[in-house]
Amino acid sequence: MKTDVVIIGGGPSGLLLSQLLNKAGIGTVVLERRTRKYVLSRIRAGVLEGGTVDLLERAGCGDRMHREGDPHEGCYLSTERGMFRVDFRDLCGRQVMVYGQTEATEDLYAAQDEMGATVIHEAMEVMPHDLDGDPYVTYEKDGETHRIDCDFVAGCDGYHGVSRSVIPKGKKEEIERVYPFGWLGILSRTRPAADELIYANHPRGFALASMRNANLSRYYIQVPSDDDPEAWSDEAFWAELKRRLPGEVAETMETGPSIEKSVAPLRSYVCTRMRHGALFLAGDAAHIVPPTGAKGLNLAMSDIHYLSEGLIAHYKDNDGAGLDAYSDRALRRVWRAIRFSWWMTSILHRYPEQDDFDQRMQEMELENLRDLDAARRAMALNYVGLPL
Repeated sequence: MKTDVVIIGGGPSGLLLSQLLNKAGIGTVVLERRTRKYVLSRIRAGVLEGGTVDLLERAGCGDRMHREGDPHEGCYLSTERGMFRVDFRDLCGRQVMVYGQTEATEDLYAAQDEMGATVIHEAMEVMPHDLDGDPYVTYEKDGETHRIDCDFVAGCDGYHGVSRSVIPKGKKEEIERVYPFGWLGILSRTRPAADELIYANHPRGFALASMRNANLSRYYIQVPSDDDPEAWSDEAFWAELKRRLPGEVAETMETGPSIEKSVAPLRSYVCTRMRHGALFLAGDAAHIVPPTGAKGLNLAMSDIHYLSEGLIAHYKDNDGAGLDAYSDRALRRVWRAIRFSWWMTSILHRYPEQDDFDQRMQEMELENLRDLDAARRAMALNYVGLPL
């Protein structure tokens, strides 16, 4: 087989890249290790920046999102001194869209099916070769080894994927911060606790009240990163969540059986080289952010924006400048999102080593957000997404 671009990873970033390239007449083959059913069962992010919404529209995948998604013009921050709102629309004239990653992935699959794009599931032992010469990718399926010759390889296969591992250690720098806690999260078929997200700073630890739609809620509490989610009964989770949320919210929130429960460790990670020869990394293959700032999926999509622009210019105009600049362009935005997610994490969580001074500084950060328009505006600009 031969194609222009082999895309390793059939999640939302890989599918979006395939969609944008195929619309421009550039051939792709997407290789995904899991089944389509498994990919669509993964519970992931649900807050889309305006730039991500624009990209999905450009890909022809925005209709259902606008019908079923929930635009949010702000969010709430909660402290022991009360709850206040950060109004994105008033502060910077923009908003975010609450629309589950699973839903966006389903829309992208449907668009790929409609255009007849090639997506190969259960592709095992995927491996890129000869990235500095005549690149090709091999994989195994149904007991046979297959080869795809190509011009470029896009590594959209996540943190544990093969793509980043083929970059020699001497040609990449990896920077990481591991946080001493995780998020215990549940999904429940219940009405959301509020009309917008609530981020809560509490002496017992952080909490987040989020949602996927009007009848599907997503809640998180800060726990030790090695906590076993099965050790938490639904009743224990709801009781702890209510302790950390504002009293007026806890009294009226609807509870019910969890339909998914897991602990997500928190870390910041950046691979400071997102290109190696004909290989380009995107999304979690190149960087990880704590979920506090809702940046993971959005960063992956912004990578695809820069990479698709570079590839289209290469094929349509014989212009390689976009590909040459891809890593630097993407990383500028990555580091800004890393900083914002680190900051959000630092002001909302309780750290094991936190002393009285640290606690007062955290309280002052939150008081600044409550009292100063400039502080709220800086948060709003970063939350809704810096320009692509």
